[in-house]
Amino acid sequence: MSQPTIHADIQPAPQGEAQAHPIKLYLVVWVWLFILSACSYMVDLFHLTGLLRWSLILIFMALKAGLIIAVFMHMAWERLALSYAILLPPTLLLVFVGIMIFESEYTLLSRVTFFSSGS
Repeated sequence: MSQPTIHADIQPAPQGEAQAHPIKLYLVVWVWLFILSACSYMVDLFHLTGLLRWSLILIFMALKAGLIIAVFMHMAWERLALSYAILLPPTLLLVFVGIMIFESEYTLLSRVTFFSSGS
């Protein structure tokens, strides 16, 4: 039987040490969040209406949420599997909502066509 070899150069990672991120990163993200919030406020200030208003509000909301998730929740430094586990279900949910919207439009069109032709 051979004895297992013990290597002196392999050392376990120190316990309790966390990865430190530079403060500049957090300051840059805070500035971008402020800019995006100001742009979102400007949508109301300029009295934009209709599809343009809601598109801009949703775009700014998604950008702010992405920054918060990536930096403050440390998702930018997580494993890809964990990122997929957190980000994939809401993405699929949005895809299914889009499919339901498309189907509802088709159902409404077929009902209007069917019920209007009988009168």
